[in-house]
Formats: sequence, structure tokens, C-alpha cells
Amino acid sequence: MLFQEKGIPLDRWSHELKASELPMDIEGFIARMKRLNLANTIFVDNTASQEIASHYASILEASISISTPNKIATSSSFDQYKLLKTIAKQRGVLFQYETNVGAGLPVISTLNDLILSGDRIRKIEAVLSGSLSFIFNNFKPGVRFSEIVKEAQRLGYTEPDPREDLLGLDVRRKLIILARETGIAFEAGEVTVQPVLPEPCVEAETIDSFFEELEKVDPYFDNLLTKAISKGCVLRLAATLEDAEASISLVEVNSNHPFFHLEGSDNMIVFTTDRYKERPLVVRGPGAGAEVTAAGVFSEVIKIGNFLS
Repeated sequence: MLFQEKGIPLDRWSHELKASELPMDIEGFIARMKRLNLANTIFVDNTASQEIASHYASILEASISISTPNKIATSSSFDQYKLLKTIAKQRGVLFQYETNVGAGLPVISTLNDLILSGDRIRKIEAVLSGSLSFIFNNFKPGVRFSEIVKEAQRLGYTEPDPREDLLGLDVRRKLIILARETGIAFEAGEVTVQPVLPEPCVEAETIDSFFEELEKVDPYFDNLLTKAISKGCVLRLAATLEDAEASISLVEVNSNHPFFHLEGSDNMIVFTTDRYKERPLVVRGPGAGAEVTAAGVFSEVIKIGNFLS
């Protein structure tokens, strides 16, 4: 840990952090932060840590704003989500988590602006995983599905165990957050997830055995692709929120749907509203990666600074 009340020099931060004799301790860090009582304090959490997220309420209670791409707090229980937003409002600070969904893309802010301006959200359709977007965008005839998954893992798009992506767990967290932003008290168990992977792949004991099982079901995925192509469609792992019901499934989309033209590892969020009914509002772009996520967090820091000044 490193504390310098007059500021940390940007050209020496790494050296000074390594030279610090303060061992990292999150409770000690937060206690020191509160004692300093500096004006316009902002707590930035760039981890995926449950332990750090568990301190958000205490931090907000101390009138300290938060910016974070950590999805744990906003996708846990609805009561916890609501509590954090209530505390921030009561203390006159901001709890910002735009980068929870779509990294640096303006997804949550766009959704909030639509609602605040009196629009009604009829449906949200989204491709919310950069890794799954890459996999299904590159799954073409003559290419084995298992090889695409291996390539995505090699490039660092997936988790070390690709099943964490293919089971839709991360997508579910993001969809829960979007549902809650529309005012629906959603819990994780209320999202219907249609499995992409056959059961033997899910139950494999190791990552190596998972890939062995995945290779065995390449013909299954080839068949899905062939059927989609015969209809002029492509395959996409889509999250949908409509009529207070949320689902995640592998779907076929034709050239009339915005998902059809996705490329690379892009995310896409399609808002169908009273205002954007005939031609839905689309947000598209890189939905993962250090640079775009960092830009999103930095934007929130600036926003909080302007709010507090």
C-alpha cells in the first residue's frame, strides 16, 4: 500500500509502491483512507474480488464515491444492490459501475438516459461476452468448434477454463445488472440459461478432459451451424430481457438482425423502446480489454470529480 497526501508522482508510482513498507490489507487501507478524510475522495476497485466488494457499503457510508468494473456487488442480491445505491444517494456521493457491462461502452448510461427522459424499455437484446462473440463470429464451415475455443483461450479471450464463459455465467451477471437498472428486482435464479455445452463437457474433471469431450461433440456444433446457414442465419449467444423475463441462449439470427454483422470480439446491445421501436437503438464496440475498461473507469473518475467539485 502507498499513501502520499500531497500526491503520488506518475513517473515513479511503481517504484514508490514497491518501496513501500506497508503490506496490503484492505481493512487497513479503508481505515487509513477514512482517517485521512480528504476532500472529494474516490475509491476505485479494479479487481473481481468478493472481499473488496463487501466493503462498498462502509466506503459509501463514509461519503466516499466508488468507480468499479467489479460486477460482484451489483449482481449479488437485489437487496445489496439497492442498499448501495440508497447509501450513495443519502451521502451525496456517486456509485459508478458503467464498466460492469460492455467495458468502456456507454451501455448503463444510455439505458439510464432513456428511462430518465421518459422512454419505456420494451426489450433488450445483447451479446455481452467478448470471448463468446469471438468464438461464434469465427465459427465457420470447415472450422472445428473445439479449435475456435482453444484459439480463444490461447488469445486470452476466455477464462483459463473456457466453460466459465460457455456456461453463460458472466453474461448472466451482466444481464441481471441491466434488468435491475430498468427497475426490475431480479435475482440470479430468475434468469433462464439454456446450456450451450453438452453435459459430458460440463462434467469433465479437468480442462484437458473438457477439450477431449469438446472434440467429441464437434459434429453436434457442425450440425447447429449447418442448420443456421441453410436458413441464411448465423449463431450468436444472446441475452434477452423482455416482459420482465430474462434468458440466455444460443440463437439463429438472419441478416435483418443487428447481431448478424458482429465481428471479432465486439459486444452489441440493442434497445427496443417506445421511442426506438421501428429502428432499435444499438450500442456496439469492444466489450472487453484493459485499455477500453481503463478508459471507462477514468471517465467515471472525471465524472465523479466534476460532481463533487
